[in-house]
Amino acid sequence: MDLGIAGKWALVCGASKGLGFGCAQALVREGVHVLVVARGAQALESAVEQLLADPARPPDTVVQHVAADITTVEGREKVFEKRREFDIVVTNAGGPPPGDFRQWDRDAWIKAVDANMLTPIELIKATVDGMAARGFGRIINITSSAVKAPIDILGLSNGARSGLTGFVAGVSRTSKLASANVTINNLLPGAYDTDRLKGTMAGAAQKTGKPIEELMDARRKTIPAQRFGNPQEFGATCAFLCSVHAGYITGQNVLTDGGAYPGTY
Repeated sequence: MDLGIAGKWALVCGASKGLGFGCAQALVREGVHVLVVARGAQALESAVEQLLADPARPPDTVVQHVAADITTVEGREKVFEKRREFDIVVTNAGGPPPGDFRQWDRDAWIKAVDANMLTPIELIKATVDGMAARGFGRIINITSSAVKAPIDILGLSNGARSGLTGFVAGVSRTSKLASANVTINNLLPGAYDTDRLKGTMAGAAQKTGKPIEELMDARRKTIPAQRFGNPQEFGATCAFLCSVHAGYITGQNVLTDGGAYPGTY
């Protein structure tokens, strides 16, 4: 299927590895020019090399990068100094650490809300009106399946990402945006084979005293698909939601979890 987005420009955050990289890779393979952002310069440069060397990348597809912390004002300014206008924005920031809510102080909560709620809102605010003026825009927020099925040790993530979900539910349905072919959706990953999953499992292992391999295997067995997801299939879902074919999908929370969520709705 031709997604109809070749030649568009995308900003992909947290793109040096994991789900962010999967999204950048899928977009590049569709001929989308990308500006990829991550904090670690070395990992980001390695990711750019992989994207440029991808045999499925159309040869004229541009890959730019900025090493910056997108959750800071300075980081966002650095990104927009490189390029101001984007047709596609994929927001993504590392989730806050797991733990017991009794141990989190105000600073921990503010940091989580700043990274996982306010940063996506700032990126939406900075780009959405330009998208509307041009008659095309796609914003994808990578959040978490914990928005629908909270995980007790991920309280910081549960709270901050739920706040973003509520904000998107309202702004995505404004006629000024929806009628201008600008959509805003959230992608909710379940258990994917990423460093984030390994970190969460390491925290659980420390808390329970069980080997991490045992916990990983037990988690895998709770998923009807009997496996963890991979960044490539996540990226493909992201790319479709960015396509011309997804213009009638907005304000949605798209859950990709191998069937783990047990609810009907």
